[in-house]
Amino acid sequence: MRFALFGDHPDGFDMARALVASGRHELATYTGPPAGAEVLARWGLVVRRIRDVEEILADPSIEAIIVASPFADRPAHLRRALQSERHVLCVHPADQTPDSAYEAALIQGDTRCVLLPLLTECLHPAFHRLAELLAATEGPIGTLQFLQMERGSADAVLIASGGRGPKASLLGWDVLRTLGGELAEVFAFAVSDELNPDQPLLLAGRFEQQALFQATYLPGSNVIPWHLELVGMLGRAELTFPQGWPGPACLRWQDQAGQACDEQWDTWNPWPTLVTIFEEAVAQSSRRTNPGSALGRQGRVRGLTWQTAVRCLELDDAARRSIERRRVSTLEYPEASEEVGFKGTMTLVGCGLLWVSLLLLILSAWVGWIKWAIVPLLVVFLGLQLLRWMVPGSRESRTENIQADHQRLGG
Repeated sequence: MRFALFGDHPDGFDMARALVASGRHELATYTGPPAGAEVLARWGLVVRRIRDVEEILADPSIEAIIVASPFADRPAHLRRALQSERHVLCVHPADQTPDSAYEAALIQGDTRCVLLPLLTECLHPAFHRLAELLAATEGPIGTLQFLQMERGSADAVLIASGGRGPKASLLGWDVLRTLGGELAEVFAFAVSDELNPDQPLLLAGRFEQQALFQATYLPGSNVIPWHLELVGMLGRAELTFPQGWPGPACLRWQDQAGQACDEQWDTWNPWPTLVTIFEEAVAQSSRRTNPGSALGRQGRVRGLTWQTAVRCLELDDAARRSIERRRVSTLEYPEASEEVGFKGTMTLVGCGLLWVSLLLLILSAWVGWIKWAIVPLLVVFLGLQLLRWMVPGSRESRTENIQADHQRLGG
C-alpha cells in the first residue's frame, strides 16, 4: 500500500517508519518542513516532498494518509483526507474539541474507509493483562472498585495544543477506559482555571460500572514516572513503569492462594502493533464487514477505533468544564436507535403543535370557528404516539435493552 505523510509530528513519523519496516507499505510522498524530509532520509526513506496537499490527494495511487500536521492545520487536513476516500491515520488529538472528531466519524461512515487515531498506550500488553485479571469471574482481583494512576515527568505530562488557544489534552483516557469501561463522572482540580501542561493536575471520577478512579499528573517530577494501582473486591494489583513510558514494566498481584505473582515486560515498541491493527481494519473494510462494537463485555473497551479518540476528546472537554466551573462534569452517551430517534421527532412535533395551537387561539378572536382545528391536531399527535405501541421492536433488541438497564442499575 502506498501512503502519504502530512506534517512532521513525531507520532506520524514513527507510524510511517513502522509501516515501511513491515515491508508491505511504501511511503510515497511527504508534505511538511524540509527538516522532516531530512529525518526521513536518515532513516533511509527518500520520498518526494510536495508542498500542496491537494496535489497529493489528486494522485490515485495513494491509498492511505497519515495526518501528522501542525495542530492548526490538522482538522482541515483530516477532513480533506477523508473526503478523498483514503484510509486515514490521525495524530491525537485531532482538535481541541470533539466537533472535528464527530465530523470525521460521519464522513468515514459514508466512505467506509479506515479511520484510526495514533493512540498507543491502551495497546500495551500490561493493560490487556490487567483487563484479563479483572474480567476473570473468580480472578485474583475480582470486580474493580478503585483505580489510582500517577504520572510524573521531568517535562509536561499533558499534550499541549498550540495554534488556536491554550487548551491542552490529557494522557491516559484510553487506559482508564480499557480497564474500567466508560466514565460517567469527571472532576478535575488544577492550580489555575484551565489545563496547563506545566502545572499539576488532580483528576477523579466514577465509571459507569460504579468503580471510582483517581489520576494525578505531576509535571517536573520523575520520582514515580508511571504508577497504576487497581483495587478489587478480592485483591489488588500494581503496575509500574520505573523508567517512564514506554520503558520496562512490572506487574504485581496476589493469586487466590495468597502467593505474590509478578510479570515483567521489556521496553515496548507500540507501532508494529498499531500497524497490525491498521492492516486488519483495512482487510475488514475491503470485505465490507462490520468491525464490531468498540465495547466488549462488562462495558470495557475492545481494541482501538475512532470512537476511542472521540471519547478522549469528550473527556478532555469534561475535565476543562470541571476546572472552569469547580464542579463535577457528568457525561452522557446517548445511543442512536430507532426508539431514541422516535422520541426526538415526537418532541419536535409536540413543540410545534403547542405553537400552532397558540397561534390558532389568537386567530380565533377574529375567526371563531378556527379554534376547533386544534382538536384534529391533537388527535393526529396522539395517533402518532400509538404507532410506537402498534409496531413494537424485536424481542432481541428488547432483551438487550433490559440487560443493559439491569447492568446499569447494578442488578
